[in-house]
Amino acid sequence: MNQARAADFRATGSPSAEQRQSNTEPVAWAGVQVVLLAVLEGTVGLGVLGWLAGIAYAVANQALLSGAVQRSSRGALGPADRVTVVRGLLVGGVTALVADGGHQPALLVVAAAVALALDFVDGQVARRTGTASAMGARFDMEVDAFLILVLSVHVALTLGPWVMVIGALRYAFVVASWGLAWLREPLPPSQARKVVAAVQGIALVVAASGLLPHADVLVGLALVSLVWSFGRDIAWLWRNAPASVEGISHG
Repeated sequence: MNQARAADFRATGSPSAEQRQSNTEPVAWAGVQVVLLAVLEGTVGLGVLGWLAGIAYAVANQALLSGAVQRSSRGALGPADRVTVVRGLLVGGVTALVADGGHQPALLVVAAAVALALDFVDGQVARRTGTASAMGARFDMEVDAFLILVLSVHVALTLGPWVMVIGALRYAFVVASWGLAWLREPLPPSQARKVVAAVQGIALVVAASGLLPHADVLVGLALVSLVWSFGRDIAWLWRNAPASVEGISHG
């Protein structure tokens, strides 16, 4: 999450210390993810599916993070990014636990709850250190989206497959945007959108905990709010799409 300083590779002919760090740090964090999986194995047990899901997550996360860092203007992680990386490690642990059958619900809920709580921390760190960036915001959003997807899969095992719509909506929107350029236009900032996104994670964690009766009602209301939020954003994009984009005519 950094306002960047450009690296000087072309001028010097060799990578700077910051560039070398940017190349190795995501790999190091992937190693930390494997260590976390080993801790889960040694404490609560982790089956083959849990290991496979956790390793796949670590590899994919490392590849995506490395690419994002190299494309960013600074080319290195900042303090807020590292908070988000820690959130990502917890999401990797949740992913492994869910893939393993979710037999440790208390641990799963605690890890997911901490990951959600840290979502408020990385933004504060970015603002206070003046290191907010488009890369950091995108990274933060991807961590949130994947956590919600994994939690929706877990909760769907109890409440029914309809819950997975919560996790799938954002990815369906992304897929749709591949063919519809007007869906890729930037949206205006919205506090309501942030609140609705936060509600999804909270509702799914509460449902996963099993502490609230009629959790299906809570999750159902969360889904309704999410559909409303996506519908509102899509309607705004449609109304404000350039007339030249894919022949759109608004009459």
